[in-house]
Formats: sequence, C-alpha cells, structure tokens
Amino acid sequence: MEPASRLSLDTGRRFLRDGAGRCFDPATRTWNADAEAAPDMAVSAIEALCWLQRESGKAVRVPVAVIGTRTPTTSQFAMAERMGALLAGQGVTVLCGGRSGVMEAVCRGVDGAGGLSIGLLPDEEPEAANPYVTVPLATGIGVARNALIARAAFCLVAVGGGYGTLSEIAFALQFKRPVFLLDGAPTVEGAVRCADAEEALERVARIFLALER
Repeated sequence: MEPASRLSLDTGRRFLRDGAGRCFDPATRTWNADAEAAPDMAVSAIEALCWLQRESGKAVRVPVAVIGTRTPTTSQFAMAERMGALLAGQGVTVLCGGRSGVMEAVCRGVDGAGGLSIGLLPDEEPEAANPYVTVPLATGIGVARNALIARAAFCLVAVGGGYGTLSEIAFALQFKRPVFLLDGAPTVEGAVRCADAEEALERVARIFLALER
C-alpha cells in the first residue's frame, strides 16, 4: 500500500488523515496539508467511508447506483442484495431504477440494513416501484431515465444485465462516472470487474475518498 493510502482517524478532532499527514475535507473531497498532530487510529478505506457518511457531518450524500438485469439468476439476486446491504451499512444512499430484478434485490438489501434507497422509475406513477424502495420517483420518461441514473450517481455497480444495463454503463462512462461490474455484467472498456460485493465496496470507498479515479 502506498504511504498516502494509509488512513487513520484523528481521535481528538475526528479528522481523517492519510499516510502523508494530509487531512481529508469531506465537503470538497480533497486532501490538504495538516500542521497539527494528534493521536490517531488506523482505519480501512471502508471504515473511513462509514465515518465520512455517518460521522463527519460534512459529506455531500451523492448516491451510488446499483443497476442490472430484470431477470437475475439466484446468485445475481443474492449479489445485488448483498451490495445494497453493504452500501447501506456504511451510510451510503443507493440509487436504482426502482422496478424488479436486481433493482428489487438491492432495495431489499438496503431496507434490511436500515438504509435509504431511491428508485428512479420510468413510469408515471410511484406505485410501479418495488415494495422495498424508500423514495420512489416517477419520471414518466421511460428508458430515458437510464441516462438520469448514470448522471445522478457518484459511481455505479452493475450486476448482470442486458441492453438496458449496457446503456447505463455507457452513459456513466461518458459522464466520467466509475463503473464496477459484478456477476455477469456486460464487459465494457473502462469499467472495472470485481470478484464480489466486498471488492466493489472497497473500490467505491476509495472513489469516495479520492484515493483513486
């Protein structure tokens, strides 16, 4: 691990530091010089993400989108549910298309972890949302909402998927949003494939903390 990637929390002032002695500004997502020294506690990127979302009091809560197939396999449904639970467990707001399949699975994971999910529906009425969506937003614009999901998300995680998922990935990469692929998601140059939901969460955390782009 690079020195600058080593993370610690200032136990006195509750500031996040890297191995180069810089402090993280949650509002601007930048690392700045810090002249003061104080006792600190080593943390992982995921623990730092949890601090950022739940305790810093300054984080801009841009959602992470989870996208994917409407007809998931058993493993894809479980993967999406796990991804939703992991993100919600760190205090991350989750965005999805709000309907069935992977969208329902991720919302179910978020709901089980006590988190917040936003369903950006293609339909004209919020009743079209799956039963686990926290906030259903009925756009009435059909599949054009795929571009809105890609634009609104901080980064995206794809689980399986066909042409609709592929369009969201393409939009996201065009908008310079990082994309992580899980369990059969379409391979697209520029998107990063992950072995499991835990690796995807680690990569999401590092993006939030401006440790990689």
